[in-house]
Parts: sequence; C-alpha cells; structure tokens
Amino acid sequence: MRPIAFAMLAAPVLAGAVCWLCPAAGQPPSPAIELPQGYRDWQLISVAHEEGTLNDLRAILGNDIAIKAARDGKLPYPDGAIIARLAWSYDPLPESEKAFGRHQSFVAGAPKNGVQFMIKDSSRYAATAGWGFAQFDDGKPAAATNACFSCHAVVKARDYVFNRYAP
Repeated sequence: MRPIAFAMLAAPVLAGAVCWLCPAAGQPPSPAIELPQGYRDWQLISVAHEEGTLNDLRAILGNDIAIKAARDGKLPYPDGAIIARLAWSYDPLPESEKAFGRHQSFVAGAPKNGVQFMIKDSSRYAATAGWGFAQFDDGKPAAATNACFSCHAVVKARDYVFNRYAP
C-alpha cells in the first residue's frame, strides 16, 4: 500500500517540476539574446507609471528602427526594431512635501526588475508573432522567454507593444 501512496504523490510533483522547467505549451524557448550595446542612448518612445504590485516608473526606449516606426505610426514594427524598458521605484520627492504640505511630485528611485527588451525578427521569433523577449539584471542575462508574449497578446492590434509614441 505504501508504494502506491508514494507513486500517487510523486506523479503530480514530477509533473509540476516538468511544467516549471519547460516553457508554456506551444511556446518554444527564445534563442539567446545579447544585451544591445548603447541602449541607454536610444531615444524615448514613451514613459509609463505601472501601478499595483509593480508600482514603478518606466522609460520605453527604441533603437533607430523602432523610433522611426513609432513616430510614423508604422505597424507592424519592421524587423530590426528593438524596444527597451527600464524601470525604477516610484518614490515621492521629499522636497515636494515640504513645499506643498503633501506628496505631490514623484521621481525615479532604485532600478527595478532589470532592463527588458523586445526584439523584432519575424523569422527568428515566428512562434511569438516576430517578437523575442529578454531581461537583463546588472548586465547579465536573467531571462530570455516567450512567457512575456501571453501578456502582450492583448495588444495584438498595436503589434504586441503596450506603449504608444509620446511626441
């Protein structure tokens, strides 16, 4: 009786481990993505404030190809476009409380959740509508995953890009 009970417990644990280690169904792992050099010098596409558990300020940057497409409103983005997301904590500026008697101004604080990239390459990332996704923490690869794609699917009409160009 004991071996049967053990097998009944071991099977779901093993299945869970396999699911944890494997990408989502139908989502092959992204090929390795290298940290784009000079990305902090790219131009600004947009800024955003993410609420909820993330609660951060974000700068959305683009390489020259992404900037031109964003400015021109060209969708889908052409191959070679790269979009970077940098995020910081959303911190009240102490001086604004002194000046206005309440928190009125908020600024970027400590960096959060590394830097993330979307890379457009229709053939390399065909399984995710032409977009590859990666995250780097302290300049080192933290994740190259297609898991990001499922969230971006809600903005399919904007070629899977959440932010719009802010002139």
